[in-house]
Amino acid sequence: MNILPVITYLDLETTGATPLRDRITEIALVRFEHGVEVARWQTLVNPEQPIPLFIQQLTTINNEMVANAPVFADVADKLLGFLEGSVLAAHNVRFDHGFMKAEFKRIGITFRQKVLCTVKLSRLLYPQHKSHGLDAIMQRHNLTTIARHRAMGDVEVMLTFLESARLELGEAPILRAAAQLMSQPTLPAHLDATLLEDMPETPGVYLFYGENDLPLYIGKSANIRARVLSHFSSDHASTKEMRIFQEIKHIEWLTTAGDFSALLLESKLIKERQPIYNRQLRNERQLYSWKLNVDMHAKSLLTLVRENDINPIELDVLFGTFKSKRQAVEALRKIADAHQLCPRLLGLEPTGSGACFSSQTKRCKGACCGRESPELHYLRLQQALTAHKLKTWPYAGKIGIREQNAENDKIQLHIFEHWTYLGAIESESDLSEKLQEKTEFRFDLDTYKLLLKAFNHPKTQIVELTAKTDSLHR
Repeated sequence: MNILPVITYLDLETTGATPLRDRITEIALVRFEHGVEVARWQTLVNPEQPIPLFIQQLTTINNEMVANAPVFADVADKLLGFLEGSVLAAHNVRFDHGFMKAEFKRIGITFRQKVLCTVKLSRLLYPQHKSHGLDAIMQRHNLTTIARHRAMGDVEVMLTFLESARLELGEAPILRAAAQLMSQPTLPAHLDATLLEDMPETPGVYLFYGENDLPLYIGKSANIRARVLSHFSSDHASTKEMRIFQEIKHIEWLTTAGDFSALLLESKLIKERQPIYNRQLRNERQLYSWKLNVDMHAKSLLTLVRENDINPIELDVLFGTFKSKRQAVEALRKIADAHQLCPRLLGLEPTGSGACFSSQTKRCKGACCGRESPELHYLRLQQALTAHKLKTWPYAGKIGIREQNAENDKIQLHIFEHWTYLGAIESESDLSEKLQEKTEFRFDLDTYKLLLKAFNHPKTQIVELTAKTDSLHR
């Protein structure tokens, strides 16, 4: 298939899905130059570790088959020779490219190769279909193979699919789709282009720097590489994007175990470092909330409290999160009017004797002058505020939210208590010490909202922690 002048279609079989831990067991490739097949090669590889039983059943490659096969170091030069000067094409190329980078790194070689993903190619050519895995493609195009989940068998399925697409759609759409995939945005000329080779396609946080050590902008993404490149597209979405493009001199990134971990890290770093182009999460605003007096006979039933004075243990008597004192007061006035509550008892008007002005205009039921009992007024106030009530901590003590990423082999356990983020651990040896640390509770609205969303997500892995908890893997 003459998609590109020189292209090598490749597939790997491995002992698992994590490049940093698992190893290659089989390699197969077919190299084309100007549409003509010039080389075809396959080999088993000794992974130097046992092959899990379910992988043996999936691939039919067992420990005996690879016992006398060459190790990766013995075939590395030959593999590089087949790939020299070509684009590496694979189905879900991130997987194969990630494993090859890891294997070459173990023998001291930095592996860099232009890549083309045939999964993405299939999505461009057949956008009407949801699934673009090899099994779905085989079913859709009526393709067959007797060697599915063997390296050369899967390469041949790729080639047969491309030929089927050429016959169905013509060669021009395939060439356009391949060109589109190969012409992704690049870094600005004043940045080191080799950054792209090292930039991960995993979750994390990225930091843009200008001339000094203060970041211009901090962002997060489920795919750091793709998100960073999106900042440098030719069509800048805003003046801010254009300014970042012009001022950026250096990029750093921190990988995480998942999107939740990235959100936490992004929020933390923005508040610590105050980048000039982050406004939404910068710690510049002061939150306000209404605190309900537990004494229903108090002269003022509600008190306006600032975020710094909020005790996360007392959220059951706090109502609303307002960006300013004015917004909080306006919201309470609307509640008072809608429910005929006494603005004087709510603290919206100065204390005094006799009926308040709202009572005289029939907008207060008279709790201020004895026409309504304090008990009934207090009950109606509680009911009126229900929609604005902050959530109480739903657990007995500390919890951990666990994330694991197979691509970068990261496991992170984020520890919380009473809506306060207590930090993260990545090693079981740190868990006991973390649980013994003295807790200083502090309310943060961004953390509160992030946890509410996480608690409602069915895939969130929550671990209730006690002094006896001894594993990240629970």
